[in-house]
Amino acid sequence: MKLFVALMLSLWTIVSVHAAERPNVVIILADDLGRGDYSAFGTKDIRTPGIDRLCREGLTFDNFYANSCVCSPTRAALLTGCYPDRVGVPGVIRHTPENSWGWLSPRAVLLPQALKSAGYHSAIVGKWHLGLSSPNTPTERGFDFFHGFLGDMMDDYLTHRRGGQNFMRRNQEVIDPPGHATDLFTTWACEYLTERAAANKRVVNGEAATPQPFLLYLAYNAPHDPIQPQPEWLAKVKRREPEMPDKRAGLVALIEHMDAGIDRVLVTLDRLKLADNTLVFFTSDNGGILNYGATNGPWRSEKQHMYEGGLRVPAVARWPDRIAAESHTERVAVTMDLFATIVDAAGVPMPKGIDGVSFLPTLLGQPQTVPARDLYFVRREGGPAYGGKTIESLIRGDWKLVQDSPFQPLELYNLKSDPRETKNLAAQEKKTFLELSAALREQIQQGGQVPWQEP
Repeated sequence: MKLFVALMLSLWTIVSVHAAERPNVVIILADDLGRGDYSAFGTKDIRTPGIDRLCREGLTFDNFYANSCVCSPTRAALLTGCYPDRVGVPGVIRHTPENSWGWLSPRAVLLPQALKSAGYHSAIVGKWHLGLSSPNTPTERGFDFFHGFLGDMMDDYLTHRRGGQNFMRRNQEVIDPPGHATDLFTTWACEYLTERAAANKRVVNGEAATPQPFLLYLAYNAPHDPIQPQPEWLAKVKRREPEMPDKRAGLVALIEHMDAGIDRVLVTLDRLKLADNTLVFFTSDNGGILNYGATNGPWRSEKQHMYEGGLRVPAVARWPDRIAAESHTERVAVTMDLFATIVDAAGVPMPKGIDGVSFLPTLLGQPQTVPARDLYFVRREGGPAYGGKTIESLIRGDWKLVQDSPFQPLELYNLKSDPRETKNLAAQEKKTFLELSAALREQIQQGGQVPWQEP
């Protein structure tokens, strides 16, 4: 009996030590942030010290793609590690059933569920956008805590309604807090970090509790429209950039306000002495909207489109002492890879059927072979422009096949020689065009196996 107790104590010690070494994870997701809309990118008319700090202290991805050109599919890919149509979310989930184009599959394993076996506590603060009712609310899909907005977008950053309905929740409780949504989400994220730090300092029977790693998914709805910055932030931008057009000034003010929130989260991690063992990853769900003054860098087009400007997004990772500061990688990665990377970092077995690929060695500065794989992007949408059909693109090496309208022919571009997608080579490169077209059909067939409407 004594031997058994000793073995169990030894095993518990090993497990506890390993748990203590597992990183905390903070994922910060912006909504519709253009590829070039932060100052570390080189954009001169914007000031983003929070994002810039992440770039200065971490690894910037120069070739990072969102899984879709719109919100819900990318968020589904982030939380499941799968192509969005494989988990029932090929398009935007909305509060109007006649114009909703996705339903999160009950079979999908979400990131907080995958991390539970490693003892992680998990929270989402901010925009969910993967379901408005049971069974697809955050705490029913694996998160321990939810403080935020269930829906797609607020009609007003201050009243937090969508189509007259209140989708603000604390877990399952309907709430109606005052304040700008960006400030609320920042405050709630910092409160969660403070609570986690306090929980890990608890003393039980005279002994300190084993630290419990956590996952915080902070999903801002900024800078998504309506472009509604706080007056003081807009005034600040106008003082600094008096020649800036009003449209651009409003968007910049909304982004800089969000960036101040990101910086506040980083300062909170520092204050609570959590930063050293916390992997922070920042990105956006799709490109920006040009008509609102967004900057997508040199790439073509914008949100809602399958060209590079709709899919390329900012991405940066920070993990002090593990990720080299001020580093860059040209590795091509996509949102769903983040699931695989976090699971890898946590030492958790990879769930079956994951499409994403871990880039943990790349983060740690280790040699890593980039897998030869096709990258597939999809969006299903209604209205006369889409008719309930899908648009897609497929990238294989330097080649990209684009179906940007369901009613127009496929296009083919060589991203190496023509990164701005100016010359359609579908007629000249027939062999490549046919090969990629066949590969795209296979991807569409796989997605078609999963229902995207609630039975």
